Amino acid sequence: MAVPAAASVRDANRYRPPEVTGLVDLLDRQVRERPYARALVVTGERVQLSYRALASLADEVAARLGRAGLRRGDAVGLICANTAEFVVGLLGAARAGLVTAPLDPALPDSQLASRIAALGARAVLVDASGVGVGVGVGVGVGKLPVPVWPLRVDVSRAGTAAVVLAVGVCGTAQVTGAAGELSDADALVLFTAGTTDRAKMVPLTHANVAASLRNICATYELGPDDATVAVMPFFHGHGLFAALLSSLASGGCVLLPERGRFSAGTFWDDMGAVDATWFTAVPAIHEILLDRSEREYPGPQAPPLKFVRSCSAPLNTATQRALERTFGAPLLSAYGMTESSHQATSEPLPQRGTLRQGSVGRPTGVEVRVVDRGGRPCPVGVEGEVWVQGPTVARGYLADGDESARTFVDGWLRTGDLGVLDEDGYLSLTGRIKNLINRGGEKISPEHVEDILAGCPGVAEAAVFAVPDAVYGQRVGAAVVLREPDGLDREEILRYCRAHLAPFEVPDHLELVTALPYTAKGGLDRKAVQVRYAPP
Repeated sequence: MAVPAAASVRDANRYRPPEVTGLVDLLDRQVRERPYARALVVTGERVQLSYRALASLADEVAARLGRAGLRRGDAVGLICANTAEFVVGLLGAARAGLVTAPLDPALPDSQLASRIAALGARAVLVDASGVGVGVGVGVGVGKLPVPVWPLRVDVSRAGTAAVVLAVGVCGTAQVTGAAGELSDADALVLFTAGTTDRAKMVPLTHANVAASLRNICATYELGPDDATVAVMPFFHGHGLFAALLSSLASGGCVLLPERGRFSAGTFWDDMGAVDATWFTAVPAIHEILLDRSEREYPGPQAPPLKFVRSCSAPLNTATQRALERTFGAPLLSAYGMTESSHQATSEPLPQRGTLRQGSVGRPTGVEVRVVDRGGRPCPVGVEGEVWVQGPTVARGYLADGDESARTFVDGWLRTGDLGVLDEDGYLSLTGRIKNLINRGGEKISPEHVEDILAGCPGVAEAAVFAVPDAVYGQRVGAAVVLREPDGLDREEILRYCRAHLAPFEVPDHLELVTALPYTAKGGLDRKAVQVRYAPP
């Protein structure tokens, strides 16, 4: 019997996800029912901050922002690492009715200034990682007249906390930039991955946020007994939705590593300190933890994990199996985009469904369709573009009507990803449309070739890219990182490729390199790979 290549999953479990309406009431239930339960573990001393204390800090920030003259629906920037200042600033701005745009503290001042100008933010909150940015003090691009307000959260060892935030007065300046398209129904503006020229602004409403958190919490049945360590940065959806907000919405706890950044050297100590039950990361970080596990993973002394989650980039099956053996927990692959408020699909918990290595699981609270070039659903097992529809999907991009019209069609998000659905609705990704290599008319998925290369014994990771060619148009190039510097030579790797790939997919150009470039989000930086390793 034919099964349409579309799928949706509704929560039929006894578990009930948290009832939140957005960022504004994210903490309310916990404050009512469990005010002294730990919400965050912060600083190098790993001090616990309760839900009541966190809500009090957010309320204080909201009051001060309101007194500064900011109006509901105004946009503010937030330049922080994964610190208490980020959490308090985000929730405080939400309680003041403002729309927050988290920004990467590592971006150059010129890019920060360009993004703030494009958005039309009226002020910027920074923690210690953002102090010194040129925005608003006459240094950034265009010498923006945007006030920068340092935010500090002082937490004592006893768990008492206070906010230090000296705000000025914003006045009644006319709204500029894309902020004119925002309202107080909006919660966030997230920038897509990429350079300033390519990054797009995605507005997400409180309703988008609430739907995303309900879906994530339901998928993993998160609750007050769960805890995690913040690995991924909060200025992208992966860390923000999957780790931070879903934990707070469900009454769990998040440990924020010292200095607000992931450290492989302290990771397992952090996990033990908070009695973590799960964590989520990109494949590159999973590879790091796996490579260091022989000397750093505490084994029986490690906290027992319910599951480990992987998202934001493809995870090869060899690594998945090795992680499950090492950590003694199921590895659940998930898939999402900024435009879908992060998660769209995930493998289920083992007690709720089958784990299918190589897939990114089933839809979680949305509908997923695989379509051909005409937008018609593909049969089961046939590759096409992945489209997503549901309450987590954004309405479009800010200040970019043309791109919005191309990407958002009749309520569907055209992801630009290629994939196939099986008869049970599990999605397997096969590549990105724009990444396809055209070798004499043969369309080659770099992601597929990378997966094969990663399965070669002795290969740690690989990146595949197009090499210009006068005869074929493009050929296949690859940059490969070895687990041991002298473990393999090029011919051994190519021999493995010839045994596992079609002849036209085998790399014509292969370089052995010491490391690959990654974006701040944790995905492979394909543009940098092309520039570094493609022959002239």
